Amino acid sequence: MYQEKIEELQNYFKSHSKSKEYQGHSAKVHSVGWSCDGKRLASGSFDKSVCIYTLDRDRLNKEVSFKGHSGSVDQLCWHQSHPDLLSTASGDKSVRIWDTRVQKCVATINTKGENINIAWSPNGNCIAVGNKEDLVTFVDARTHKIEAEEQFYFEVNEISWNNTSDLFFLTNGQGSIHILSYPELKRQHILKAHPGTCICIEFDPTGKYFATGSADALVSLWDINELACTRVFTRMDWPVRTISFSYDGQLLASASEDLLIDIAFVETGDKIADISVEAATFTVAWHPSMYLLAYACDDKDTYDRKRDAGSLKVWGFQVD
Repeated sequence: MYQEKIEELQNYFKSHSKSKEYQGHSAKVHSVGWSCDGKRLASGSFDKSVCIYTLDRDRLNKEVSFKGHSGSVDQLCWHQSHPDLLSTASGDKSVRIWDTRVQKCVATINTKGENINIAWSPNGNCIAVGNKEDLVTFVDARTHKIEAEEQFYFEVNEISWNNTSDLFFLTNGQGSIHILSYPELKRQHILKAHPGTCICIEFDPTGKYFATGSADALVSLWDINELACTRVFTRMDWPVRTISFSYDGQLLASASEDLLIDIAFVETGDKIADISVEAATFTVAWHPSMYLLAYACDDKDTYDRKRDAGSLKVWGFQVD
């Protein structure tokens, strides 16, 4: 049933397996993400800045650097229907919202702790940000006021809404996924997902699945309606730090400290391609309408920090 599609995708990537590297930062890139229209790619870095690139057919051009955070920019996310708005979480105890039309910060929201993860609800109304003390703060994206704070008594690793913005998901250090109603924040379910700490979570654009990556080196795929695990991807040897679904929900990219990024066919788990990397990969993001994968690795040369520090790559360009 899926065999033709698998072969078609495998063949496509044989001729579209070129990576291009872009230098925008002076230190490690923690997070990359595409705007909802696919015209821009943003990267957030340990150097406290955010870089915005524009995609011009087969290359990226650096458009602007956003400066303002006084700490590392650990995670970023775009508004899911407004292509100009971007939010960032930083260790400087603030969340910032940036607008690429005016090329500046349009809001700074001060929070209680050092922020490490951020999620923008798909309906655009709320930005959730989690800090090192496992406090999640909910910010009204229109008024920029804090509307709720929720303290959790377990290690919160990543946060996300489902595609309809009425359920809020957290992955935790005990290998579980907590599902809360939103905006009431009442506990609905706890899924025991992994034996190891559950690190990342991602929802597929078609609304059928979500996936989690874990310290046990596994990626599990969940049916969103049944809340049942339907498949486990087992090709990694190291903790899975970051995952991303392609725009059509057919491919899942997973990355870790393995020296490759795995590209799997979602419905069967078959390997479609892999990308060789030279260091641990902490962030991957598929383009919202094309098979282009942005990613950033750890600085591979710890002795000579100037080399390869702060670059990001995009894979999937046509081989010359």
